[in-house]
Amino acid sequence: MLVVVNIIGIGAFVLIAYGLSNNRRQIQWRSVSTVLALELLLAWLFTQFSAGRAAVLLSAQAFSWLVSAASKGIAFAFPEWLTSNNGGPNFVTAALLPMLLVVPLFDILAYLRFLPWVIKWVGKSLSKITGQPKFEAFFSIEMMFLGNTEVLAVSKAQLQRISPQRNLTLAMMAMSCVSAAIIGSYTQMVPGQYVLTAIPLNILGSIAVSALLNPVHVPAKDDVIVQVEGEAGQREPFFSFLGGSILGAGKLVLIIAATVIAFVSLGELINQILGLTGWSFLTLENIFGVLMFPFAWLLGFSVSDAFQLAQYMGTKLVTNEFVVMGEVSKTMMAGSGLFQNAHARIVLAVFLTSFANFGTIGMIVACFKGLVNQETNDYIAARVPEMLLAGILVSLLSSAMAGLFVW
Repeated sequence: MLVVVNIIGIGAFVLIAYGLSNNRRQIQWRSVSTVLALELLLAWLFTQFSAGRAAVLLSAQAFSWLVSAASKGIAFAFPEWLTSNNGGPNFVTAALLPMLLVVPLFDILAYLRFLPWVIKWVGKSLSKITGQPKFEAFFSIEMMFLGNTEVLAVSKAQLQRISPQRNLTLAMMAMSCVSAAIIGSYTQMVPGQYVLTAIPLNILGSIAVSALLNPVHVPAKDDVIVQVEGEAGQREPFFSFLGGSILGAGKLVLIIAATVIAFVSLGELINQILGLTGWSFLTLENIFGVLMFPFAWLLGFSVSDAFQLAQYMGTKLVTNEFVVMGEVSKTMMAGSGLFQNAHARIVLAVFLTSFANFGTIGMIVACFKGLVNQETNDYIAARVPEMLLAGILVSLLSSAMAGLFVW
């Protein structure tokens, strides 16, 4: 029965996107169907096919290997931090500090122009398969490696060339990205194979959902990719570049740490204020649990499990994925409580693996403000609800696709 609900859920999320589309007549159903079919195929491949599972596990192990290498540097600088939690990992040592290695590593791959080459050709291949405009396909691959603000920044020349409508598509897609530099942190907090499964599903989901919510016809003469900043020109000396990358990684660690502390503290403060009413059930988690409950149930859960899952989903949207990952990490990794069910593990892990939350909206809108003209900026800023809806639907669609094959 729950499998049937899961299948219905996939159709329901697509219908929601169709029903809230800003131009239903413009939807290219052949392209959308191709993308959704490919997403379903990848979900099956990564969860059921032995070679697919092996590839995902190998990738997860590679990120774990990077984190273990980073622990050597952590142990040198802060040895007591690795033993303060009974010898086990904690949020700082497992999720944040490894970024000081992983971020520069990906920057080095970009400096050597290997990463841009991969992005370019995979993006072109995806465009041919899905029938989507070249840059939108290119952007979907690029954002997987760079993150939302970074991918927008290096695409400045393209953003200024295309229409406000196409820029809105990119803003919607950017809601569902992750940065490859922090994947290693995710894999230490929730099952790594599910994190690596979520990333390609989110790429395809972002293409499908944006094509439904904001269909745009792109004439052949406009379907081009202009020079991406950073691909050409003289590069700065390597060690100067590396120093800048390390400093950037340090700033990222501080930003995430500050954000998590502030959001967790703010959430607790709001709960304490709500507690003054005398209604013990009135908490942020329960409020958002009610709002997200119908969607969680459509992912294939009993009523009680769906409500608990919905609380985590709502908290993620209000705060960020790190807050929820930190909360569920121990029980999910141990497979206890709600997460004795493999379906619950993969659904929540996939849902959490994206930047889709309220804070990301502010980052994207602010980024566009500095990159495009006033007309385009105003067009995007006026459509913030559509951006949030796109991020939520992509997370739900990816979770439903992956969860369909794991019970």
